[in-house]
Amino acid sequence: MTKILLANPRGFCAGVERAIEIVEKAIEVYGAPVYVRHEIVHNKHVVESLRQKGAIFVNEIDQIPEGAVTIFSAHGVSENVENNAESKNLEVLDATCPLVTKVHLEAKALESKGFDIILIGHKGHPEVEGTAGRVKGEVMLVSNIDDVAMLQVKNPDSLGYVTQTTLSVDETRQIIEALKERFPNIKGPNLKDICYATQNRQNAVRKIAEHADILLVIGAKNSSNSNRLRDLGEEMGISSYLINDENDIDISWLDGKQAIGITAGASAPEVLVERVIAKLKEQINIESLEHVVDVEENMKFRLPKKLLNKLEEIA
Repeated sequence: MTKILLANPRGFCAGVERAIEIVEKAIEVYGAPVYVRHEIVHNKHVVESLRQKGAIFVNEIDQIPEGAVTIFSAHGVSENVENNAESKNLEVLDATCPLVTKVHLEAKALESKGFDIILIGHKGHPEVEGTAGRVKGEVMLVSNIDDVAMLQVKNPDSLGYVTQTTLSVDETRQIIEALKERFPNIKGPNLKDICYATQNRQNAVRKIAEHADILLVIGAKNSSNSNRLRDLGEEMGISSYLINDENDIDISWLDGKQAIGITAGASAPEVLVERVIAKLKEQINIESLEHVVDVEENMKFRLPKKLLNKLEEIA
């Protein structure tokens, strides 16, 4: 007999909910198609659902027709992307998560005070590219503690740092400590830039890992916060797997397992959790399903004013 331990909180965060709602409401008030630069969030099921409703996903602004309704993804964009959109007279709705926007503002504020910027994050991630593109000077990217030792800076007394919002809380804490040890006068926000949802989902995994002997993390392979949940499960000593949906489950993983922990990254819809649970119930004898609650989330972010005004016009 096996039990399922279901993490709470899990799945959609306020920033993801807002981004998806922006696309859906934009289609409602402007009509299809609307164009979205990059995946609105990192989940193929969400992207496909929005595509069927009338969203067209593109990689770059030059793929969008002049004057079209355009949405920036939750990960944020650089000023250069904004300028390109303006030059094409695009009707822009910005779905950047407000917590990512906060990091952009912090980076610009540090630069305005004369600091060189260190960005803690993963190379190539859209959020990192967006944040780096918010300041005029060169940004030094740090992805791990080893990178700290390799940094070559102009003035060690004139450094500031910001962080990607979806990192491992523990690893980021270690990187910040290493930065402060090497550069005692560095300025930055400690762990405040790790978003509340990322922290909450990691804390819930810690709680589950005390009782589970396997962890299934539902999320996309390119989802930073989902990968961190899987990594954390491994660090806690349990076999941990990142799966897109129920079709990725290898039943052999469950041999001899008494407690299956399940969570979902911040871009994974609840329907995928339900499908994973249904698949497990089909394949093995599930004795019980227990909700492991760490905190209750009630965060809600407002839609862009431009979109709210449009909604009022058609109400």
